[in-house]
This record gives sequence, C-alpha cells and structure tokens, in this order.
Amino acid sequence: MCFCHEQVMDSRSLVGWLAEAGLRNMPLEEIVDGFGHRLNDAGLRIERMFVGMNTLHPMVRARSLIWDATGGVTRHFEFAHAEIESDEVRQSPFAAMLRDGISEQRYRFDVPECPPGGLPDLPVFDELRQAGMTEWMGWVSPFGELAPAAVGSATEVEHAERLWLVVSATTDRPGGHRDADVAILREILPVFAVAVKAVTMRTISHGLLAAYLGNDPASRVFSGTVLRGEAQSLEAVLFFTDLQGFTALADTMPGKELIALLDDYFGCMVQPVVERSGEVLKFMGDGMLAAFAVILDERAEVCAAALEAAKEVLALVKALNAERTAAGKPVAALDISLHIGRVLYGNVGSDQRLDFTVIGPAVNEVSRIEKLCEPLDYSLLISQAFAEAATLSRDRLVSLGRHRLRGVREETELFALA
Repeated sequence: MCFCHEQVMDSRSLVGWLAEAGLRNMPLEEIVDGFGHRLNDAGLRIERMFVGMNTLHPMVRARSLIWDATGGVTRHFEFAHAEIESDEVRQSPFAAMLRDGISEQRYRFDVPECPPGGLPDLPVFDELRQAGMTEWMGWVSPFGELAPAAVGSATEVEHAERLWLVVSATTDRPGGHRDADVAILREILPVFAVAVKAVTMRTISHGLLAAYLGNDPASRVFSGTVLRGEAQSLEAVLFFTDLQGFTALADTMPGKELIALLDDYFGCMVQPVVERSGEVLKFMGDGMLAAFAVILDERAEVCAAALEAAKEVLALVKALNAERTAAGKPVAALDISLHIGRVLYGNVGSDQRLDFTVIGPAVNEVSRIEKLCEPLDYSLLISQAFAEAATLSRDRLVSLGRHRLRGVREETELFALA
C-alpha cells in the first residue's frame, strides 16, 4: 500500500511539472528528457522513449526523436513529404497503429506469443531485443481534426489530416512493464501529450508563418508585431526579379505545368538569397522581392552578399533552362535588379488583411530598374546607389551610362557586371 501511495504522489508531481513545462513553452527536448528522468525517478525503469509527430510544413512531413536513460535525447529524425512512404517509416510499429486506428499497443520481446500472433518482423524490434529490452509499449494521441478551410461542404481537402503524437516507452525490466507502471503511464501520457502539443503547435505555427512570410517577418509577427502601420525604418539592399515572357507562357500552358514552371524558377531564386541572410518578402506573379538588411553599417559586405546571390541565381536559371530545353519544356529568361536605400519594414494593409513587407521610394525604383533589363539586354542591372555602397565589389561593375526610370524626374546611372 505504501508503494502505491508513493506512485500516486509522484504522478501528481509529474502532472504539475508537465503542465508548467507546457505553459512556459519549454523546448521539446527538455520536456522529453525531464519526463523520462522523472518516470525513472518514480521507479518505472524506462530505458528508451521514442517521440514523433507529423507537422504542417511545405518541406517537412514528420519529426521524431529518441531518448535513452543514459544519454538523454540522442537522435533526431526529420522526414520530407516524399519520404513518408519510405521503408524506414513503413517499418515503424506506429505505421500499423495509425493505419488501423489503434491507440495503444504492447509487444514483449521475452514472451513469443505476446501479443497473440507473435512479434512483428520489424527492424526496430530486432534492435531493441538485441539491446536486452523486454517490452515495448506505444501510444497514438490525436491532436484534433484539421477542419477544411472555406472550400464548400462537398469538397474534400486533399491534405487535411489529423495531427498526432506517437510515444513509445521501452523497458529492460525482467517480465516487462509492471501493471502499476502501465497504470502510471496511462495516467500521465495524456498530460505529456498536452504539454508536447503546446510547444509543437507553437513550432508548427512559426514554421507556417516563416513559409509564407519569411523567417524574420514570422519571428516579428509571432513576438507581437501585429498592429497595422507598425513598421520600422531601416536600410536594405533590395533584390527584385522578373521572368521574361511569362504572360505569353501563361496563355499557352496548362495550369499544372505553369505552376511547375514557376516552382522550378522560384527554387532557383530563393535558395541563394536565403543562404546569404536575405529575406524573401513576397512573390508577385512571376517575380520576387527580397531584402538584405544592412546592420552595423556593413553596407559593402551586404552588397557583396546580394551580388553573389544574384550571380548564383542567374547561373542556376541558366542550368535549369538547359535541362528544360533538353526535355522539350518551355523556358524563360530571368531579369534581376539590385538597389539600396531606406525602406519602411512592417505591417501594411487593412484591419482584416495585413502584409509584412517593405515600402518606400527605393522599392519603386528597384522595380523600375528591372524594367530596363530587356531593352538594355542585361540580365542584371545595378543602381548607382548600390554601386556606390558596394566598395568591396566596385571593380566588378561597369557603367551603362545614365538612364531615366519611369516616374523618376532625374536620370540615374546604371551598372552591370563587368
């Protein structure tokens, strides 16, 4: 009786700790590590835990981690959408549980017929048995149904799915998990799932914002920069792109092929910018606006990074066009303009629909510079202000003379790569 009373007291303490962890948005790794150690402190003898969940992200379908009693969180896994049908995922014991709607499952490694029918032939079970484990116990905890957005009652959303958490607890105790241990786990796991949901939904929300707004705008919005008109003045290098002849392509290509074409070209545009700390602020049909913030007056360094990004983008587009031409697919040329100036960076829009972007004369100028790429027959045009700030790259630029920008009174000198 005394042992049972101690278990109840420990479980109540653990419930309180989990609630506090969820409320304070403790990092997932710390929650899992603290949870595992506290279970063992309560006498449950958990040697290994697996924690996994699916997510909402354009690149990542699911994430998981492994905790063990001696090393803590030792391994992380991340699966892209295309990998969800891989052997590694299909051979997980949770695959059948998710498919068949099973919320709890136990497998003994020291008793051949537990459960009835024997142990499934799965790589993870071979690994655990060889490590001396005696029982695996797993749970699936749904996080709620994702309601389809306003698409009409008769329309089924292709990617609407249930978010879930999967957890397993493995022991090496002779005879497997004790009945009292199982009772504690069943009592505690829902609270653990709520704590994990609190922190993972925050991560999912930030990831979605970053996918649609960019990393820096997402962080600002998530930290409370949400008021209309809330903006700051900063100096930035502006990076503007546009595909030549896209309107003609749009008139002749089927919709899915057109989207695939845009995805191909945007893939070339985004990566070089992001890798050099630029922020992609918006896609505008077949164009893109990105910005490189100037911090600590490092104007020359930021200009050099933007220039390298532009060169890499054009090289990637050239390689893409060669591939598409060889495959008999239509191609497009890309124009890029670079400019530097002060902008307002923040929330613009109505009280019901906001855009986190940059505005100001510099934004107008960079778009108008790009319009001169085709008549001047250059894929990359650089403003006079950029050329003056790019002291580390000045010897790589050549003047194209003075030109008039639409809506700008005075002519301005433009530059290209030498």
